[in-house]
Amino acid sequence: MTSPIVTAGEDTTPSPARRGHKPGGRKLTFDRVSFFVVFLGLPLAVFLVFVIWPFIQAFYYSLTDWSGFSPVLQYIGFDNYVALFQDDTFLKALRNNVLLAVVVPTVALTMALALATMITVGGRSTGAVRGLSHSGIYRVISFFPYAIPAIVIGIIWSQVYDPSSGLLNGILGAIGVDGLNWLGDRRIAIWAVMFVIIWNLVGFYTLLFVAAIKQVPAELFDAARIDGAGRLRTAFSVTIPLIRENVQTAYIYLGILVLDAFVYMEALEPGGGPENSTLTMSQDLYITAFQKTQFGMASAMGVVLAVVTLVYAAVVFTINRLTGGRGDIKA
Repeated sequence: MTSPIVTAGEDTTPSPARRGHKPGGRKLTFDRVSFFVVFLGLPLAVFLVFVIWPFIQAFYYSLTDWSGFSPVLQYIGFDNYVALFQDDTFLKALRNNVLLAVVVPTVALTMALALATMITVGGRSTGAVRGLSHSGIYRVISFFPYAIPAIVIGIIWSQVYDPSSGLLNGILGAIGVDGLNWLGDRRIAIWAVMFVIIWNLVGFYTLLFVAAIKQVPAELFDAARIDGAGRLRTAFSVTIPLIRENVQTAYIYLGILVLDAFVYMEALEPGGGPENSTLTMSQDLYITAFQKTQFGMASAMGVVLAVVTLVYAAVVFTINRLTGGRGDIKA
């Protein structure tokens, strides 16, 4: 038998086709298969079962007149949604949620940014860039309210706001100022609740921004100082642009929280406040489902709340992109 003639420079390495598999393909091994099953298949299955499927179920029930306590239900189409947007109580709750989603994240994150800036780069104007002296104390004090459960915060502040024996009116009376019915006056009740939420959450987002600012190279702050930039100019020209993705993340997370705000509202204003001035969609959903036993209608409220939350996140992404951000979240 004659051997094949090999010319100079010819590649004698067997081609992928000769080796028995397609070009560019990778052999499936037990390790690869088990890796995909454990780290992709199982999380995806959990997500589908516990997130996507309940949402599909909620949408299905929203198209029925299900009472929640009976196996009998009747398909009624989009009648629940039509009734929702003709219900003044639900529309009031929707407006309250939108107001919370606009005011609370804006005020809370502005305060958190200011505190984080002072703690990290708001110290002396000479020498190395550093924060205020004893900044660790400020971190602990600002974070302390967040360490307390929200329901406890609500109960404490409901006592503070008590018009007859509350601490706040007691302090006002001691200085000769008439007290107010903080949670009983429809004009100020929603603002009193907002104050509690902001007070509770500022500390957490302060620490979040402190961690983000510490990742910014100190040379950038030194260069801004050499160029003559003051603290305010440095904050707007250096700090905020470099941590804007963290700000976007915080804005979305905090907005999602206040679009619910069920715990705070139930602790402070369990009945929705005077003339439903503090009623939220989650409270209206709870009342509709468990007091009125209208689970079909309550499911429709849940779907609307989910859509509002998605729209809120999309608006934040869009604003961030239009103002120069990349549009992605960097945790």
